[in-house]
Amino acid sequence: MNKRHFFKTAAAVAALAAFGTAHAQTAIKFQLDWRFEGPAALFLQSAAKGHYKAAGLDVTIDSGNGSGGTVTRVASGTYDMGFADMAALMEFHANNPDAPNKPVAVMMVYNNTPAAVLALKKSGITKPADLSGKKLGAPVFDAGRKAFPIFQKANGIGDVTWTSMDPPLRETMLVRGDIDAITGFSFTSLLNLEARGVKAEDVVIMRYPDFGVKLYGNTIIASPRLIKENPAAVKAFLAAFAKGAKEVMANPAAGIETVKARDGIINVALETRRLQLAIDSVVASPDARREGFGQVNPGRLSLMASQVSDAYATKTRVDPKAVWNGSMLPTAAELNVLPSAKK
Repeated sequence: MNKRHFFKTAAAVAALAAFGTAHAQTAIKFQLDWRFEGPAALFLQSAAKGHYKAAGLDVTIDSGNGSGGTVTRVASGTYDMGFADMAALMEFHANNPDAPNKPVAVMMVYNNTPAAVLALKKSGITKPADLSGKKLGAPVFDAGRKAFPIFQKANGIGDVTWTSMDPPLRETMLVRGDIDAITGFSFTSLLNLEARGVKAEDVVIMRYPDFGVKLYGNTIIASPRLIKENPAAVKAFLAAFAKGAKEVMANPAAGIETVKARDGIINVALETRRLQLAIDSVVASPDARREGFGQVNPGRLSLMASQVSDAYATKTRVDPKAVWNGSMLPTAAELNVLPSAKK
């Protein structure tokens, strides 16, 4: 064999090998719960740094428009995996008992719900009991609004009146005085209020976890079809995600660059702060440190299932064993991603 023929053959073999490798990548369509904002960096980092690809995955990440929509799209098969509120997942299970492809939670990311009640100090509202008889506002699908009966019961709050609006109007109506308080994600609504000229020190924030409501927040969900057909791909995704999440929590400012690459018009300083607030309040929370990143406590999950069944008035009771599958979680070493606790 002459040299020219040898090199041509070698090149052809290399090309075939590369072709085979490209097609060996398992495609994963993933949907977030919301827009490309600060917390999305936790997922985008592993795509930008090639962690998913190194794990043999071809991952596409799309923005979402609410946890309910993400759960539904994974159930329909439009997406393989997603990021959604655990309560929304539980609600789907209990209201669609005969659905053939009910998504399952496979890794906890927000160990605590970000839900909170926010009010302006000038309203005189300083504690949960002050909400009795007041007018509250939130979109009908807001996680904090849907779980409010749990918060209400835990804190002995009397009847309240609800006003519904589209998400962009929530904080505006509070600032205008159309409503007395709102529910929303603490790290989102606070920054939205500041963007409308309100100083942080003039806002009262009643985070659900601080007032006896230990609901889990957002979790990574997967299609049972994918779990059955390719559990190794789910495990690979979770390990790759954990690697990127660790990098983001170690350096949030650098992580935000991955978000800016997906949405060039974001306010970098604002989204960096939003990401840091999310990390501090719900990802690396004291509860997360106790239970371990990615994991759930069975007793706490069962209590939440019961609370969601009651508060959401579901058609059937939520079965905690049906909504969670922790068998594909990465190793303890791979889950050691939380930054050092702040003193």
